[in-house]
Amino acid sequence: MQHFAIIGATASGKSDLAIKLAQKIDAYILSIDSLSIYKEIDIVSAKPSKEELALVKHFGIDTLYPNAYFSVEVFIKLYQEVVLTCKQEKKNLIIVGGTSFYLKALLDGLSTLPTITKEQEQKVRYALDNNLNKSYKKLLSLDPLYMQKIAPTDRYRIEKALLIYEASQQTPSQWFQHNQPQPIITNLPIYNIDVSRDILRERISQRTQKMYAMGVIDEVAYLEQKYTRLPNAMGAIGILEVLQYLDAKVTKDEMLQNITTHTAQLAKRQQTFNRTQFTSITSAPLEKLEDVILQIENK
Repeated sequence: MQHFAIIGATASGKSDLAIKLAQKIDAYILSIDSLSIYKEIDIVSAKPSKEELALVKHFGIDTLYPNAYFSVEVFIKLYQEVVLTCKQEKKNLIIVGGTSFYLKALLDGLSTLPTITKEQEQKVRYALDNNLNKSYKKLLSLDPLYMQKIAPTDRYRIEKALLIYEASQQTPSQWFQHNQPQPIITNLPIYNIDVSRDILRERISQRTQKMYAMGVIDEVAYLEQKYTRLPNAMGAIGILEVLQYLDAKVTKDEMLQNITTHTAQLAKRQQTFNRTQFTSITSAPLEKLEDVILQIENK
């Protein structure tokens, strides 16, 4: 099975390129986008249209509802299922998206967890239900270095840390020190869309205007009514700024400007991450990258 990844800043043209290439090399597409994974978040996420999704089979898009939990562990499991499907159906695979952290996790791997019994699960769940803050303080005193990265209200990560301690009688730091992560994937070609900040800023501005024309305000109002503001997805760029507008804190023009500015700042962070976190990537401008990829992958 032939497979590779296409990365780049938001609005750089990754999705269109991936679809064109997938049609040429008979591939499926796995999205690594932290918003496109959710159903009903369509305009804000700028996910491919239904027509585009019909051209090539996609995974990692419209998979979960916005109030469902999503993490890098969930993504790795999804990746492993997709690889199995591609092998069974004799398809190639293109991984594409702006959340390169998930790609980095595939290359670096995750540490395994100790075997956890039902009794230990019940004990930890009871402790958290009874007093989440008490459990957090217990872990903080046992392993301050590990717990300083976890918020006192982050039940999922507190539960994970407490389960590790109960099952292994080691602090999370001790456990992970003795159980180093193993890569999920090796020798994955990575292609990066090289685009100037000025061009990217203009593309982001145009996309913001398109989102407004498509009805992003109605979409966010619907999402808030159905899911409240509590899910993590509701704090995403595009949603947060529209909620400020709905709260009458900003004007429509200020809302659009804020979305553009915050998306451009995200794009800058993505470019920095891609440049510093991957040791071997092939970069080229969007208009040249398709030929570059086909030339390398067809060798």
